[in-house]
Amino acid sequence: MDLGIAGRRAIVCASSKGLGKACAAALAAEGVDVTINGRDPASLEATAAELRRSSNGRITAVVADVTTQEGRDALLEACPEPDILINNAGGPPPGDFRNWDRDVWIRAVESNMLTPIFLMKATVDGMASRGFGRIVNITTAGVKMPGTAGTLGLSLGARSGLTSFSVMLARSLAATGVTINGLLPGRFATDRLRTTMAADAAKAGLTEAEATARASAEIPAKRFGAPAEYGAVCAFLCSVHAGYVTGQNLLVDGGAFPGIG
Repeated sequence: MDLGIAGRRAIVCASSKGLGKACAAALAAEGVDVTINGRDPASLEATAAELRRSSNGRITAVVADVTTQEGRDALLEACPEPDILINNAGGPPPGDFRNWDRDVWIRAVESNMLTPIFLMKATVDGMASRGFGRIVNITTAGVKMPGTAGTLGLSLGARSGLTSFSVMLARSLAATGVTINGLLPGRFATDRLRTTMAADAAKAGLTEAEATARASAEIPAKRFGAPAEYGAVCAFLCSVHAGYVTGQNLLVDGGAFPGIG
């Protein structure tokens, strides 16, 4: 299927690795000119080189921390009129809310709620004036399924706020050709998940392979997702065929959500 977005311009945040990289790769394969970013120059350039070898679009790499105003300004300078915006940032660490002071909460909100909102603020009016825009927020399945462990409060608190704000904004822009959706990942085989599995294994007295097998068995699909699968869904949401899909939060979790999605 031709997604109809060749020649469009995209900003994909935090895209030197993981799900951000997968989204950038999927868009670039469709002929989108993609601006990627990351904080580590070596990792970012390696990703840029990989995408240039396999893509049909132009790849621009910007070394920046997207959670800072300076980082966002650098991205928007490199791509001042994006047609597509993929909001993404690393999640805050797990822990006990009793140990989080105001500064910890503010950092989480700035990274995982305010950063995407500021980028939307900077881009939606231009998208609307051109009659086309696609915004996808990479959040977490936890905004629909918080669980009971209680260790991810920083991430869920900030991202739940982003989710509610984005649905409101999506409805106000629905007639302009701009769509805003959340893409909620379950467990995907990324470096972040491997780090989590190693920590879980150590805590439970298991090998990493045993912890991974146990976690995979809890998913109806009996496996972790491949990042490319996530990227493909993201690219479709950015396509001309998804113009009637907005204000939604799509789970990509191998069937793990226990309710009616």
